Amino acid sequence: MSAKTEKSLNIEINFDEEDVPYEEEILRNAYSVKHWLRYIDHKAKAPNNGVNLVYERALKELPGSYKIWHNYLRTRRKQVRGKIPTDPMYEEVNSAFERALVFMHKMPRIWMDYGAFMTAQCRVTRTRHVFDRALRALPITQHGRIWPLYLQFVRRFEMPETALRVYRRYLKLFPEDAEEYVDYLQEAERLDEAAQQLAHIVDNEHFVSKHGKSNHQLWNELCDLISKNPHKVHSLNVDAIIRGGLRRYTDQLGHLWNSLADYYVRSGLFDRARDIYEEAIQTVTTVRDFTQVFDEYAQFEELSLNKRMEQVASNESATEEDDIDVELRLSRFEYLMERRLLLLNSVLLRQNPHNVHEWHKRVTLYEDKPAEIISTYTEAVQTVQPKQAVGKLHTLWVEFAKFYEANGQVEDARVVFERGTEVEYVKVEDLAAVWCEWAEMELRQQQFEAALKLMQRATATPKRKVAYHDDTETVQARLHRSLKVWSMYADLEESFGTFKTCKAVYERIIDLKICTPQIIINYGMFLEEHNYFEEAYRAYEKGIALFKWPNVYDIWNSYLSKFLERYGGTKLERARDLFEQCLDQCPAEHAKYFYLLYAKLEEEHGLARHAMSVYDRATSAVKEDEMFDMYNIFVKKAAEIYGLPRTREIYEKAIESLPEQHMRHMCVKFAELETKLGEVDRARAIYAHCSQVCDPRITADFWQTWKEFEVRHGNEDTMREMLRIKRSVQATYNTQVNMMAAQFLNTNNGTAADAGAGTDAMRQLEDKARQAAAEAKQKPTEKAASNIMFVRGETQGGAKDKKDTVVNPDEIDIGDSDEDEEDDDDEAENEVANQENQATEAAATKTDDEGLVMKKLRFEQKAIPAKVFGSLKPTNQGDSDED
Repeated sequence: MSAKTEKSLNIEINFDEEDVPYEEEILRNAYSVKHWLRYIDHKAKAPNNGVNLVYERALKELPGSYKIWHNYLRTRRKQVRGKIPTDPMYEEVNSAFERALVFMHKMPRIWMDYGAFMTAQCRVTRTRHVFDRALRALPITQHGRIWPLYLQFVRRFEMPETALRVYRRYLKLFPEDAEEYVDYLQEAERLDEAAQQLAHIVDNEHFVSKHGKSNHQLWNELCDLISKNPHKVHSLNVDAIIRGGLRRYTDQLGHLWNSLADYYVRSGLFDRARDIYEEAIQTVTTVRDFTQVFDEYAQFEELSLNKRMEQVASNESATEEDDIDVELRLSRFEYLMERRLLLLNSVLLRQNPHNVHEWHKRVTLYEDKPAEIISTYTEAVQTVQPKQAVGKLHTLWVEFAKFYEANGQVEDARVVFERGTEVEYVKVEDLAAVWCEWAEMELRQQQFEAALKLMQRATATPKRKVAYHDDTETVQARLHRSLKVWSMYADLEESFGTFKTCKAVYERIIDLKICTPQIIINYGMFLEEHNYFEEAYRAYEKGIALFKWPNVYDIWNSYLSKFLERYGGTKLERARDLFEQCLDQCPAEHAKYFYLLYAKLEEEHGLARHAMSVYDRATSAVKEDEMFDMYNIFVKKAAEIYGLPRTREIYEKAIESLPEQHMRHMCVKFAELETKLGEVDRARAIYAHCSQVCDPRITADFWQTWKEFEVRHGNEDTMREMLRIKRSVQATYNTQVNMMAAQFLNTNNGTAADAGAGTDAMRQLEDKARQAAAEAKQKPTEKAASNIMFVRGETQGGAKDKKDTVVNPDEIDIGDSDEDEEDDDDEAENEVANQENQATEAAATKTDDEGLVMKKLRFEQKAIPAKVFGSLKPTNQGDSDED
């Protein structure tokens, strides 16, 4: 306690009346912190001397109270806030802190406040001593609260030596904060120490960056630091460090190589930098790294050239050596740019030396350089391993041989082909391609016998039996079963061999069971060209025995076409047997062609009934979508051969077997046929039968056709019957829609989640169904108002009595309601009224048209022509003629 304070305490103090209660409490409880704090709060608004006096009296009684000391020091700091550091009050506060630390030296908060207060006074040495005393006084577990303020203090003032020593002490306790130290060193331009520290961090495998940086990022920072500051970093071996990174981080080689080259460039060692660039582009294995290095290399050469040219241009006394130097630099830059594609190709080949396509590209880049091309091909065939090759290895051997051939060195080309046939390829097709290319080269050299001998060597059978797909055997042992080689051999024999040798080749192909349908067809055509027709047919039969449908289709097609072309109908039974054999297992998609060909044979050379039988079989053997066309052909041919009446059976069978969409068209055609033959009732029955599968809402064309038929040939009763059937069919389809809607509604009701939406959808369907039914009821009334013209005839029973009407004993009583009968009667009456109106209006022209009508009537009453019956002559022809 200072002398001034002791003197003030010895003087008698005069208290205000408001302080008396607090003084009395203090007298009674002099050692109570609570009463002292209450008194201090009361004096908070008093002048500084008053509150400080109370604090001093409290601390005299309770010198070990942390709360009173902390509040006292905070109050004293507030009192000096805003004053200049040289104010005497600062020393008083510092003295208070020193007195507090006598008792509170284990309290880190007091030390922290003291250190921050001293830092604000800019007293460097005293502040450093305070922090050092704090670190010595406090246990090590609480040093973490002191160091941040200490580091903040040393970074605030420019005292690098002191800061370095403080940071070194700090890193011994907290080595994980080395990055912060590195940042400070870079700010302080102590780059050599920063590089050392960063190298130590990178070498420490257990170091974890607080900033989330990976070890690779730290490596990049180190490389940037040492490469961009070669004159400030002396204690590290830059070349060794960066090369260590190249071995360690193989996925980022481009950046590291550029850093190493940049180091030498900044050091002024340009030749050494150029060597580094060359080494880099010869060793990188990715296109990205190559692009990075090449761009930097090209930029370096360009800048070097430009700089040198500027120096020569600015120097008036430039010598010839300077010009030579410029030319040298320019040539070096041009040579680098010319090599870019080759260097890039080298990178891709270093990635995968077994990439055949890249080897071909490399040969293309060496255009007009024979020595380099030969060297490239030689290196390629020695490097690429057959089992690891990407692409077709045999193309390297083939192109290598073709290169020699193009330059007139045929013997060397043969040597290359010979070596190429000894390679253990993965697939037999590759070896076969080499043999075929060799044979084609001999053909280009007009060496036909040599080509045949090559094929004989290639197809020679080994001493032991080997399976074609046995991968354990070499491709050379399996070559004799290669179809490509045999096909080439057969072509050569056809062109340059004899008939006997060529036939033997084809027979050998068939015996090995490696032939294709095309081989069989070629064999047959070869035999036919030499007039060995029966042997050609036997060849076709051998192919048919080897293959199944649908592969045998082409063989059968060629066989049957050639057979019919040669023999026609002379060997009819044999042709029939062939067709029956062909159609025995013929699938439906190929049956139509053969059935039509078979039927054509029977029509031209056989019996008509046999042709009709073939057409009949064809209608059920073809695909479903071809049945309609087949029935049309059947009907047409039957009408030509037997006449129209015979087609009725075909129409009936077609209606029974065809699907609905085709059955409707067939019914309409059948009805038109019956109408032409005068069988109106039969035509009407056909329309009635077909109507059961014709929804009026979809097939309106059918109902319009039936209506036009009734207008031309019917009467009121038949029209009414047609309308009744139409309503019945409409009601049937409406019922089906309602049933489907009900089922859908029940399904949706069973699903709790979609019950509401399902009910709405079904209600809409029911409304549409009711609306469609209402429209169906209104349509007969609307049609009754239209102008329907009936052609009255004596055969129609509109004017005859009911007793004269022919009654059908099999007629079924539908039992319509009275309302429906009344509606039908009304519709019929309306139609009759319209008919009478039209007849009245046409009365004026009736006389003029009478002659034409009589001709028409005579035509309608004319007897059926004999051509209708075809070859079948009716028995009552004489009676018909008389009539």
